[in-house]
Amino acid sequence: MSIISKNDFKSTLLQLECHFTWILLKDDVDLDNLEDKTGHQIEFQFTESNAASYNMLAYVCHLKHLNEDALKNLQKAEEEIEKNYPNETDRRRLVTWGNYAWIYYHMNRYEEVQTYLSKVEDTCKKLSSTAQYKIQLPEIYAEKGWALLKFGRTYYARAKECFENALKKEPNNPEFNAGHAIAVYRLESISCGSSEDESSSLEPLRRAVELNPNDTSVVALLALKLQDLNLADEGERYIEEAMEKTPDSPYFLRYAAKFYRRKGKLDKSLELLKKGLAVAPTCSFLHHQMGLCYRAKLFRLKKAAKYAPREQVEELIRLCIFHFKRVTEQKSTFFLAYSDLANMYAEGNKYQEAEEIFQKVFQMTNLHYADIQELYYNYGRFQYLHRKSESEAIKYYTEGLKIETDSHGRTKCKTALKKLLEQRIQEGSEDAAAFSTLGFIHQLDNEKLKAIECYEKALELDPENEEHLNALYKLRLSI
Repeated sequence: MSIISKNDFKSTLLQLECHFTWILLKDDVDLDNLEDKTGHQIEFQFTESNAASYNMLAYVCHLKHLNEDALKNLQKAEEEIEKNYPNETDRRRLVTWGNYAWIYYHMNRYEEVQTYLSKVEDTCKKLSSTAQYKIQLPEIYAEKGWALLKFGRTYYARAKECFENALKKEPNNPEFNAGHAIAVYRLESISCGSSEDESSSLEPLRRAVELNPNDTSVVALLALKLQDLNLADEGERYIEEAMEKTPDSPYFLRYAAKFYRRKGKLDKSLELLKKGLAVAPTCSFLHHQMGLCYRAKLFRLKKAAKYAPREQVEELIRLCIFHFKRVTEQKSTFFLAYSDLANMYAEGNKYQEAEEIFQKVFQMTNLHYADIQELYYNYGRFQYLHRKSESEAIKYYTEGLKIETDSHGRTKCKTALKKLLEQRIQEGSEDAAAFSTLGFIHQLDNEKLKAIECYEKALELDPENEEHLNALYKLRLSI
């Protein structure tokens, strides 16, 4: 056993594999929501062991300055490991021991820090690790992957890499395959790539379901992916089979409800969501799906009748606002819900409330580029449809387009902007910026000849503009 001075503790602690060294930033999550969600997983998900969830709860408690509660959760993690892995307790405890060491360090209890560092060191030596306080074990890669998935979209690529490393050691492990499939699926949901990219989660999901057909939350994700690929009938068979296995699991019900909402079976979707909320009333995902269902009902009602019954319209708007508002209250980082809430306030002619919500989101500092693009699209749409300001809409669509990250939000900005600019030009606009921006859109779509025409017109209207001249010069060279 090595004797470590107090001054050396920090550098030694940084060598450990645990939540404190995985760069999980509290600004990227809503801690109360994460605590709530992790508690739901312990209660409702049928996993082999809840040790990883208790480790996560311990880390969340520490971030909330509740270190005594953190220690209690680590004790529960140890109990789970004892119960489920009696023949490999030491290797399974490495992450937990690392968390213990860090928490005691923050509590200035250095004897306990030394105790847990020694436990990690001795176990690593026993397992023939080349490093003193770190060893590459598939279960550690997996636990890190699950932790990263909980901290949001900016962590998904790292999570995928973790599960890939775990699978190199145990390619047939059901848990590792499930984590990998979920990571790939989530990465797809925020990307805007080729059709080949958009189906890359299909085989990982099929493999995960084949290895563990009882993991119904993954079964439901497979069904949603099949629905994306126009294989909804096959997807529904998976949903129906899973419904018989876990009819009350909120983790399954939320995805099953999403499947039926997208299929247009709104009453069926609402029925499942209400069932899920009965057992998990604070689940932000379920509330968000409720809001989306009521919104779909609203739009269906308006489409079916030129003058939809006012009372029905107002009630559906009220229900949408109620559920979207619950989401923002329960999960402050659920960005999409803010835009949904603002759009629904606008739908109810509550423009001031909508404006306040949008401005609140503009002030957020931890948004992903794709979130910002989505925000620009929604705010531009709000300006065009409700504020009747075409120029402001063009301004915000353009801002979304300028961010050079492919996403669904950027595609929506591009489509809406192109439509408005072409409309302006058809009406005889002599605005050089309109032609220049349309040229840029054609350039993004690899329509070089159309782009050249637009930039030539822009230069004709604004001959001294170097930006237009440079763009035109580069385009001509590329042909």
